[in-house]
Amino acid sequence: MDTKTLKRKQLRNNEYYDMQVVYDQLYENARDNANFTHLIKLVMSAENIKLAYRNIKNNNGSNTKGTDGKTIKDYESMNEEEMILYFQAKMRNYNPNSVRRVEIPKPNGKKRPLGIPCMEDRIIQQCLKQVLEPICEAKFYKHSYGFRPNRSTRHAVARYSYLVNIMRMYYVVDVDIKGFFDNVNHAKLMKQLWALGIRDKCLLSVIGKILKSEIEGIGIATKGVPQGGIISPLLANVVLNELDWWIAGQWENLPTRYNYKGTNHKYKAIRKTRLKEMHIVRYADDFKIFCSNPKTAEAVLMATKMWLKERLGLEVSEEKTKITYLKKNSSEFLGVKFKAVPKGRKFVVRSHITDKNIEKAAENIKKQIITIQRHTVENEVVKLNSIILGVHNYYSMATMCNIDFHRVYFLVKPTMNRLKKNYTRGHPTNAIYLKLYGNYTKNIYNIAGIDVFPLYGVVLKKTLSFKQEICNYTKEGRNLIHNKLNDNLQMLMKYLLKNRDENETIKFNDNRISKLAGQNGKSYITGVQLDIDNMRCCRQLPKNKGGSDDYSNLIWITAKEKELIAKVEVFKNDLVGVELDNKALKRLNSLRLLMENLPI
Repeated sequence: MDTKTLKRKQLRNNEYYDMQVVYDQLYENARDNANFTHLIKLVMSAENIKLAYRNIKNNNGSNTKGTDGKTIKDYESMNEEEMILYFQAKMRNYNPNSVRRVEIPKPNGKKRPLGIPCMEDRIIQQCLKQVLEPICEAKFYKHSYGFRPNRSTRHAVARYSYLVNIMRMYYVVDVDIKGFFDNVNHAKLMKQLWALGIRDKCLLSVIGKILKSEIEGIGIATKGVPQGGIISPLLANVVLNELDWWIAGQWENLPTRYNYKGTNHKYKAIRKTRLKEMHIVRYADDFKIFCSNPKTAEAVLMATKMWLKERLGLEVSEEKTKITYLKKNSSEFLGVKFKAVPKGRKFVVRSHITDKNIEKAAENIKKQIITIQRHTVENEVVKLNSIILGVHNYYSMATMCNIDFHRVYFLVKPTMNRLKKNYTRGHPTNAIYLKLYGNYTKNIYNIAGIDVFPLYGVVLKKTLSFKQEICNYTKEGRNLIHNKLNDNLQMLMKYLLKNRDENETIKFNDNRISKLAGQNGKSYITGVQLDIDNMRCCRQLPKNKGGSDDYSNLIWITAKEKELIAKVEVFKNDLVGVELDNKALKRLNSLRLLMENLPI
């Protein structure tokens, strides 16, 4: 499940376990530069542990084994009180298990090491993260976008484009840190946490033990944060947050003797001085520093290399660290390459998918096509559609994405020809296809009865700058999040493509997606917006009464509505929280009759 999908679920979990008020207060106090000396009590509280367990349970990685071979299922037999007491005892005298090491191939042929903690250590790390995140969020710089709630690569790309299109920053300092996650200095990190106001020595001791966890086959870690740990991304942002504020303090946040109306007036005044203008955009350890002239860019590059070495003990890769003049050359960021091209009297950003990522996307699609050639079944075709939809959603932020996906199509086409005996060409009939790709309706591939999404069918989706008011830890910020998530049909469908019900037929799995599109992501009974933790696909006529898996027999409703259909006797209290007008009541009663229950 991706970050976007989890937003609403996590907010609702926080509210359900009465922790939202606590997190809000931590955030507010951190904004007021408070010091926190009794955080471990919050970390070990029953509600925080229950919330951590729920969040981990809903995570895709909950079935990934650590060195002890356990998954989340090994803790499901515990009752609530047993689980709370177990983890409280673990944290009182915490000694983490060894971390399982897995190496994932990188596009350049090298391997990226991942450290996978045991399940109980993941739950403990989640407990820590839930308490530390509101404090850190209050202190983090506004233009870092990686591994932070509500922020994404699209926001980082939008900021990149703004600095070129509006601020006219054409010189980009590309800095590549050598093995950042493997080289974080533990002592420095602990000092940075202390500087943020996190001064609970018991909690810092637990973090210190996590950092020094034994790595399978290597031994005790003396530096670095393991990629794969729940708390690692947050700690990585703590390390580089100091860099963000250092760059911002050189120009953007430079204190002045005068009060200016708005940022633009301040910028105009500072530009009249000899100060070097620079702006940073960061996504995790991938960052760019924008400058207005080559002399400034050279000075910034040298200063940044020295600062990283002296302050954080981090080396840069000389071959990948450079200055790029965007009017002449391209600069790569998050899988996209950017260049400033003339448009009228000014220069604007034009972005393409990088050549490496075009080839990578084509290779992944070709692998799945070969799998379909060997096993031409509906399940594998759905996987192919899921891969295509995934790359479309990500790379639709590149302005020239449509041209680039035509390149992907031509790379893939020879492999697709292997399936000549398996596919037909024609017009699409599937509801989900028409909802997502209704503009592409001619000569479409159909394999095993499923319309294959068109590779060239991607269109540019405008990237919008992040609204700084959006925040998980203020009431106003949460309202903005909920409003943003109302139009979540595509997100729900993508989730269903990745998460098929193994206990149901392929026909049911495919038709439920089409039905969700047909209902526009809303409940059949009340018309309320569905979300992942509150949506149920049901047969109108139950299976045990002869009901089929046909599209016409399926409906999407909420969990509460499903209970009302199945309940033999419904009381007034059972209807609390369900808004039933005459139309909704009529639909509910018709479904109750099919279950042989009396109408309400």
